Amino acid sequence: MKAIIFDASTLISLAMACLYDELRKLKLNFKGKFLITPYVREEVINKPLTIKRFQLEGIRIQQLVEEGVLEMSSSIVSDDEVSKATQEIMNLANSSYSGKDGKIKLIDLGEASCVALSNILTKKKIQNIVAVDERTLRSLCENPSGLKKHLERKMHTKISIKKENLNRFKGIKIIRSIELIYIAYKKGLTGKRNKRLLESLIYALRFKGCSISNEELNEIKRIG
Repeated sequence: MKAIIFDASTLISLAMACLYDELRKLKLNFKGKFLITPYVREEVINKPLTIKRFQLEGIRIQQLVEEGVLEMSSSIVSDDEVSKATQEIMNLANSSYSGKDGKIKLIDLGEASCVALSNILTKKKIQNIVAVDERTLRSLCENPSGLKKHLERKMHTKISIKKENLNRFKGIKIIRSIELIYIAYKKGLTGKRNKRLLESLIYALRFKGCSISNEELNEIKRIG
């Protein structure tokens, strides 16, 4: 078994860019599960359904769950196990970096639950990757020293790191919505392949919230 764990940020980017069908096609080509945690469901379905501005996106994502494109994490592990691990990850992440005013909050429950679920699945020998567009969580997992420098520039103060807290974030594999859609493009799931279509897909997701540098964008366009 293998799984992609979706954070709210990636689902929101895909939803805002109206790439639901592409996600459906990716699932059909993926021999594994697309998972969301209860905390992510709260962010992308439950809350949006109560707000007129975001209600349509909530309905569309709910349909993906009803169709089985997205599955709840409870199909593999109990909600209690995810909840307990999520609180541990929240405490670790949000006490790892400190500035002159104290500890810095880095992630929320949805993001923490994705890391928690990834850790649980890894212990169960289930291959997994976390789909997240939000920059902070990706940096925390992939480049914690780079995150320190970014925070120092942003906050104009010296930042200290509690390095022993970061072990639970090491080895977490990350993918972004742009990379998922690039895979769909390469597989021919987005229509006839051409550079104009690829650029349109990339920029649609970037403008809807996927954090990616100009260098990374140019590299995708070059190899596309």
